[in-house]
Amino acid sequence: MDAELLEKFGAIVGDDYRLTSDEDKAPFLHEWRDRYQGQAALVLRPKDTAQISQIMVLANETSTPIVPQGGNTGLVGGQIPFEEGCEVVLSLTRLNNVRSVDPVGHVMVLEAGVTLADAQEVAAKADRLFPLSLAAQGSCQIGGNLASNAGGVNVLAYGNMRELCLGLEVVLADGRIWNGLRALKKDNTGYDLRDLFIGSEGTLGIITAAVLKLYPRPSEQANAFIGLKNLKNIGELYALATQSAGGQLTAFEIMPRLGLEFVVRHAPNASDPLQSPHDWYVLLEISSLGGEGEATGLMTRLLEEGLEKDLVSDAALPSSLEQRAAIWGLRERMSEAQKPEGGSIKHDISVPIASIPDFITSANKAVTDLVPDCRPCPFGHWGDGNIHYNISQPVGMDKQEFLDQWEQVSNCVHGIVMSFNGSISAEHGIGRMKREMLQQVKDPVELDLMRSIKQTLDPKGVLNPGKLL
Repeated sequence: MDAELLEKFGAIVGDDYRLTSDEDKAPFLHEWRDRYQGQAALVLRPKDTAQISQIMVLANETSTPIVPQGGNTGLVGGQIPFEEGCEVVLSLTRLNNVRSVDPVGHVMVLEAGVTLADAQEVAAKADRLFPLSLAAQGSCQIGGNLASNAGGVNVLAYGNMRELCLGLEVVLADGRIWNGLRALKKDNTGYDLRDLFIGSEGTLGIITAAVLKLYPRPSEQANAFIGLKNLKNIGELYALATQSAGGQLTAFEIMPRLGLEFVVRHAPNASDPLQSPHDWYVLLEISSLGGEGEATGLMTRLLEEGLEKDLVSDAALPSSLEQRAAIWGLRERMSEAQKPEGGSIKHDISVPIASIPDFITSANKAVTDLVPDCRPCPFGHWGDGNIHYNISQPVGMDKQEFLDQWEQVSNCVHGIVMSFNGSISAEHGIGRMKREMLQQVKDPVELDLMRSIKQTLDPKGVLNPGKLL
């Protein structure tokens, strides 16, 4: 990129918010797993939608590729530029205003750079709940959550980001601004453009603000950390929990013994809440809007019935906020605790809930046949069929030697996923990591439609090129 064009882009945001030195750009050019690293001509940090519009007008006129980036917590490389160095990273961090909060209408309007943790706090101050919850909530941002259609631990009760959004403001590839910030649950006035941009990973437009749903805050939440013998028992406990608690069942997370051992080994102050080891664990949450003790009563009766049916081997119920945070920390640290164990080949898949036990059993056998002594660590969101099927390297094996088998192992796992009519991407998106796989698993007509939409909205291909499609 020539100096004159760099100057034009920089002039839009001002000298303090255009980053050109290698040191200043570095945090925006790699992700925390270190799988993807890139180069960029510069990083721009605009302050508002108007500046983003100006940037996109110039980018479209000059065919300059733009990589939108939120909190840089993505796991498939969608927010990282390539290595050619001709791209411009557009960081939305400064778009962090709360435009409005309407507790009566149960909505709030936030800009894309507001972190998820701050969004939760905004809702709490209005005595409301914004239920999206992720391990990266202190860093990830609303724009990125929408662009990837984020899920998390509460999808079971509240849905993913698509279900939590009523309207959007989006800057298009040519700089036009679509104002779709309508707080309406019913609006049948043509095509639903909102759902088109949610989950599009910044390839169709740049989300700059959103109308988000709020919910009543639970008056009580009961949690239990449960030890179980096998996957069959987990499935039966889930069926029992949904029958007993219905819509009050707000989380049903699973983790294997190996994953818990990783967390206890590597996370500060982590400990096993149960006295003896178990092959599998469930972190279960029941929420209540009723009187004090309703959620606890439901949980107690559920566990008693689970023990009677020999589904539950042991359980720990936190009696304080500190204990609750400790058991949730075991689940939230599951990903980062695998890093000290060496290489980890990761998958974000979904299968029908009834197929989860057979999928895990089949995948475990297949990957250990492929890489003897590798250590499968499947965990995640049983209640919506989303399993993070991660595989840690064999003890003592060279890390790079293991990671070099990523494609072969992933093809094996994804083949099993497709045999169960599942999806190769449940909540992380496609990005760079799964772009080629998408061609193999997506219906050709679907791909043609997706390409046609991309061509219509971004004919010059300036928005996040090389991602998703």
